[in-house]
Amino acid sequence: MKIQLIAVGTKMPAWVEQGYQEYARRFPKDLELELTEIHAGKRGKNADIRRILEKEGEQTLAAVKKGNRIVCLEVLGNAWDTPKLAKQLDRWKMDGRDVSLLIGGPEGLSPACIDAAEQHWSLSNLTLPHPLVRIVVAESLYRAWSLTANHPYHRE
Repeated sequence: MKIQLIAVGTKMPAWVEQGYQEYARRFPKDLELELTEIHAGKRGKNADIRRILEKEGEQTLAAVKKGNRIVCLEVLGNAWDTPKLAKQLDRWKMDGRDVSLLIGGPEGLSPACIDAAEQHWSLSNLTLPHPLVRIVVAESLYRAWSLTANHPYHRE
């Protein structure tokens, strides 16, 4: 199974790239984590945020690979602790489809992305900086995988 992480934003700081790569490289060959970046719209003093969000949403949905399950990350989504995420990961594997996880930009995801999602996942009730979410998602998925594989990374 492949998990496609589609995130708004390019040219991340080195610490974001390093943090994400640290976990992405640990995944086994039968569970790939792949990052697809979407260019964020230019946000200036008089920017039309609604239009920017709409365009980012269009580009995000266009990047979803055909047939993938879409899961959006949003504050109002379902909170999954590590054991629940591990069970969710197993369900995704059994479904036979790859998964596309959508991460929005500074204003979140467009309504079109939220509507297209089969599932909605909340990492926290806090609003997290979108670059940090990449690292948290990668680590959380790796920890969930380690739990399902009886790997020693996850210790309760």
